[in-house]
Amino acid sequence: MLDFLTFKTFITPTLLIFSYYIGAIFIPLLSWYIARFIKDTYFPHISKHINQTIHQQSSSKQRILMILFFMLCFFCMEVFWRILFEFFIAYFDMHDALLQLTNN
Repeated sequence: MLDFLTFKTFITPTLLIFSYYIGAIFIPLLSWYIARFIKDTYFPHISKHINQTIHQQSSSKQRILMILFFMLCFFCMEVFWRILFEFFIAYFDMHDALLQLTNN
């Protein structure tokens, strides 16, 4: 308890792991919901026209390539999110290792 109160023990690594999973699941879902809300609320006629134009002027192959591109972007976003949190956790692991070296 004394280590916690004197900031020798951090709660951040545990919170980082929790935050990672929350972010990995809810950020894409929340982003999709907000984009749909903005499109439907502020640009309903434009988005309907764009959807019709895409379906009329693009082939099935082009639509599949577009979906694959967005899936690749989603995958890259998730990998970046993971790398970011691994960096933070490694930083706190270095702090713990340095504390152990100074205590010996």
